[in-house]
Amino acid sequence: MTSLRISQGFVFTTAVAAAALMLTACGPGQPQTQGTTTPGTNSASPSTTPASPGASQSPSSTAATPAGPALCKAATLSAATDASGGGAAGSVYMKLNLTNTGTAPCLLKGYPGVSLTTNADGAPIGAAATRDESTPVADVLLAPGQTGTAVLRYTQAANYSDCTLTDAAGYRIYPPEDTASLFLPQPTSACTNANIALLSVGAFQPA
Repeated sequence: MTSLRISQGFVFTTAVAAAALMLTACGPGQPQTQGTTTPGTNSASPSTTPASPGASQSPSSTAATPAGPALCKAATLSAATDASGGGAAGSVYMKLNLTNTGTAPCLLKGYPGVSLTTNADGAPIGAAATRDESTPVADVLLAPGQTGTAVLRYTQAANYSDCTLTDAAGYRIYPPEDTASLFLPQPTSACTNANIALLSVGAFQPA
Protein backbone atom coordinates (compact mmCIF):
# COMPACT_ATOMS: atom_id res chain seq x y z
CA MET A 1 0.00 0.00 0.00
CA THR A 2 2.78 2.40 0.79
CA SER A 3 4.59 1.81 -2.49
CA LEU A 4 1.40 2.33 -4.48
CA ARG A 5 0.77 5.69 -2.89
CA ILE A 6 4.32 6.83 -3.59
CA SER A 7 4.02 5.77 -7.20
CA GLN A 8 0.68 7.53 -7.65
CA GLY A 9 2.03 10.66 -5.94
CA PHE A 10 5.03 10.72 -8.22
CA VAL A 11 2.86 10.39 -11.33
CA PHE A 12 0.57 13.19 -10.13
CA THR A 13 3.48 15.46 -9.31
CA THR A 14 5.08 14.85 -12.69
CA ALA A 15 1.82 15.65 -14.49
CA VAL A 16 1.41 18.94 -12.57
CA ALA A 17 4.97 19.97 -13.33
CA ALA A 18 4.49 19.31 -17.06
CA ALA A 19 1.28 21.32 -17.14
CA ALA A 20 2.99 24.25 -15.43
CA LEU A 21 5.78 24.26 -17.99
CA MET A 22 3.27 24.34 -20.86
CA LEU A 23 1.40 27.26 -19.34
CA THR A 24 4.62 29.18 -18.84
CA ALA A 25 5.70 28.69 -22.47
CA CYS A 26 2.34 29.83 -23.90
CA GLY A 27 1.47 32.60 -21.46
CA PRO A 28 0.58 36.16 -22.58
CA GLY A 29 3.57 37.73 -20.75
CA GLN A 30 6.19 36.13 -23.04
CA PRO A 31 8.05 38.91 -25.02
CA GLN A 32 8.08 38.64 -28.79
CA THR A 33 11.55 38.39 -30.33
CA GLN A 34 10.66 39.08 -33.96
CA GLY A 35 10.81 42.56 -35.54
CA THR A 36 11.75 44.53 -32.39
CA THR A 37 13.07 48.07 -32.90
CA THR A 38 14.54 50.71 -30.63
CA PRO A 39 11.87 53.23 -29.59
CA GLY A 40 12.24 56.61 -31.28
CA THR A 41 14.02 55.36 -34.42
CA ASN A 42 12.60 54.74 -37.87
CA SER A 43 14.64 53.07 -40.57
CA ALA A 44 12.18 54.29 -43.25
CA SER A 45 12.87 57.97 -42.63
CA PRO A 46 14.79 59.73 -45.45
CA SER A 47 18.39 60.63 -44.70
CA THR A 48 17.99 64.25 -45.93
CA THR A 49 15.26 66.85 -45.58
CA PRO A 50 13.40 67.59 -48.84
CA ALA A 51 14.28 70.96 -50.40
CA SER A 52 11.76 73.71 -49.85
CA PRO A 53 9.37 74.32 -52.77
CA GLY A 54 10.83 76.52 -55.44
CA ALA A 55 14.43 76.29 -54.17
CA SER A 56 15.60 74.31 -57.18
CA GLN A 57 13.85 76.74 -59.50
CA SER A 58 15.95 79.76 -58.56
CA PRO A 59 18.03 80.97 -61.53
CA SER A 60 21.75 80.38 -61.24
CA SER A 61 22.49 83.94 -62.34
CA THR A 62 20.58 87.17 -62.77
CA ALA A 63 19.88 88.59 -66.18
CA ALA A 64 22.46 91.12 -67.36
CA THR A 65 21.38 94.73 -67.20
CA PRO A 66 21.47 96.31 -70.66
CA ALA A 67 24.31 98.80 -70.97
CA GLY A 68 23.38 102.43 -71.46
CA PRO A 69 24.81 104.82 -74.08
CA ALA A 70 28.56 105.34 -74.01
CA LEU A 71 30.05 108.65 -72.97
CA CYS A 72 30.63 111.10 -75.79
CA LYS A 73 34.23 111.15 -76.98
CA ALA A 74 36.25 113.75 -78.86
CA ALA A 75 36.50 111.50 -81.91
CA THR A 76 32.75 111.75 -82.55
CA LEU A 77 32.17 115.38 -81.52
CA SER A 78 32.55 118.78 -83.10
CA ALA A 79 32.99 122.04 -81.15
CA ALA A 80 31.75 125.59 -81.70
CA THR A 81 31.07 128.71 -79.65
CA ASP A 82 28.15 131.11 -79.69
CA ALA A 83 28.92 134.55 -78.23
CA SER A 84 25.26 135.51 -77.89
CA GLY A 85 25.59 135.23 -74.11
CA GLY A 86 26.83 138.81 -73.91
CA GLY A 87 29.43 140.23 -71.56
CA ALA A 88 29.87 142.19 -68.34
CA ALA A 89 32.73 143.82 -66.43
CA GLY A 90 35.37 142.87 -68.97
CA SER A 91 34.11 139.30 -69.43
CA VAL A 92 32.53 137.60 -72.42
CA TYR A 93 29.96 134.85 -71.90
CA MET A 94 29.55 132.36 -74.71
CA LYS A 95 27.98 128.98 -75.26
CA LEU A 96 30.39 126.13 -75.80
CA ASN A 97 28.52 123.66 -78.02
CA LEU A 98 29.52 120.05 -78.62
CA THR A 99 27.63 118.18 -81.36
CA ASN A 100 27.43 114.42 -81.80
CA THR A 101 28.88 113.65 -85.25
CA GLY A 102 28.79 109.88 -84.74
CA THR A 103 26.20 107.31 -85.77
CA ALA A 104 25.09 106.26 -82.25
CA PRO A 105 23.68 108.14 -79.26
CA CYS A 106 26.18 109.18 -76.59
CA LEU A 107 26.02 110.70 -73.11
CA LEU A 108 27.47 114.12 -72.34
CA LYS A 109 27.63 114.56 -68.56
CA GLY A 110 29.64 116.93 -66.42
CA TYR A 111 32.21 119.64 -67.06
CA PRO A 112 34.53 119.96 -70.04
CA GLY A 113 38.20 120.73 -69.62
CA VAL A 114 39.01 124.02 -71.39
CA SER A 115 42.24 125.98 -71.78
CA LEU A 116 43.78 128.51 -74.13
CA THR A 117 46.51 127.10 -76.35
CA THR A 118 49.23 128.26 -78.71
CA ASN A 119 47.97 126.14 -81.65
CA ALA A 120 46.12 122.96 -82.54
CA ASP A 121 48.93 120.77 -81.24
CA GLY A 122 50.43 123.19 -78.73
CA ALA A 123 50.59 123.28 -74.96
CA PRO A 124 47.99 125.09 -72.85
CA ILE A 125 48.66 128.68 -71.84
CA GLY A 126 48.19 129.75 -68.23
CA ALA A 127 45.48 128.30 -66.00
CA ALA A 128 42.78 125.94 -67.22
CA ALA A 129 39.12 126.92 -66.82
CA THR A 130 37.66 126.75 -63.33
CA ARG A 131 34.27 125.12 -62.76
CA ASP A 132 31.15 127.24 -62.40
CA GLU A 133 28.93 125.05 -60.22
CA SER A 134 25.88 127.32 -60.29
CA THR A 135 24.23 124.94 -62.80
CA PRO A 136 23.74 121.32 -61.64
CA VAL A 137 25.22 118.41 -63.57
CA ALA A 138 22.69 116.74 -65.91
CA ASP A 139 22.58 113.68 -68.15
CA VAL A 140 22.60 115.09 -71.68
CA LEU A 141 21.80 112.32 -74.16
CA LEU A 142 22.87 113.28 -77.66
CA ALA A 143 21.37 111.47 -80.63
CA PRO A 144 23.41 111.78 -83.83
CA GLY A 145 23.34 115.44 -84.84
CA GLN A 146 22.20 116.74 -81.44
CA THR A 147 24.11 119.30 -79.37
CA GLY A 148 24.92 119.84 -75.70
CA THR A 149 25.95 123.26 -74.40
CA ALA A 150 27.93 124.70 -71.49
CA VAL A 151 28.44 128.35 -70.52
CA LEU A 152 32.05 129.45 -71.08
CA ARG A 153 33.25 132.75 -69.64
CA TYR A 154 36.39 134.48 -70.90
CA THR A 155 37.81 137.41 -68.93
CA GLN A 156 39.86 139.98 -70.84
CA ALA A 157 43.54 139.43 -70.14
CA ALA A 158 44.13 143.20 -70.07
CA ASN A 159 42.05 143.40 -66.88
CA TYR A 160 45.00 141.99 -64.91
CA SER A 161 47.90 144.37 -64.29
CA ASP A 162 50.26 141.50 -63.49
CA CYS A 163 49.32 139.52 -66.64
CA THR A 164 52.16 138.54 -68.96
CA LEU A 165 50.32 138.85 -72.27
CA THR A 166 50.71 136.38 -75.09
CA ASP A 167 48.68 135.38 -78.12
CA ALA A 168 46.50 132.28 -78.04
CA ALA A 169 45.34 130.53 -81.20
CA GLY A 170 42.15 129.21 -79.65
CA TYR A 171 40.69 126.76 -77.13
CA ARG A 172 41.63 123.18 -76.32
CA ILE A 173 38.50 121.31 -75.17
CA TYR A 174 38.32 117.97 -73.40
CA PRO A 175 34.87 116.33 -73.23
CA PRO A 176 33.96 115.06 -69.74
CA GLU A 177 36.03 112.02 -68.71
CA ASP A 178 37.98 111.97 -71.99
CA THR A 179 41.75 112.19 -72.44
CA ALA A 180 41.49 113.21 -76.12
CA SER A 181 40.70 116.81 -77.02
CA LEU A 182 39.23 119.09 -79.67
CA PHE A 183 40.80 122.31 -80.93
CA LEU A 184 38.56 125.30 -81.54
CA PRO A 185 40.33 128.08 -83.48
CA GLN A 186 39.56 131.45 -81.93
CA PRO A 187 42.51 133.84 -81.60
CA THR A 188 42.55 135.87 -78.39
CA SER A 189 44.88 137.19 -75.71
CA ALA A 190 46.08 135.01 -72.86
CA CYS A 191 48.15 135.31 -69.69
CA THR A 192 51.09 133.03 -69.18
CA ASN A 193 50.65 133.39 -65.42
CA ALA A 194 49.33 130.09 -64.03
CA ASN A 195 47.70 131.91 -61.09
CA ILE A 196 45.41 133.99 -63.30
CA ALA A 197 42.18 132.22 -64.30
CA LEU A 198 40.80 133.85 -67.43
CA LEU A 199 38.29 131.05 -68.07
CA SER A 200 35.40 129.42 -66.22
CA VAL A 201 32.94 126.83 -67.53
CA GLY A 202 29.67 125.27 -66.38
CA ALA A 203 28.25 121.76 -66.69
CA PHE A 204 26.71 120.64 -69.98
CA GLN A 205 22.97 121.09 -70.49
CA PRO A 206 20.67 120.23 -73.41
CA ALA A 207 20.95 122.89 -76.12
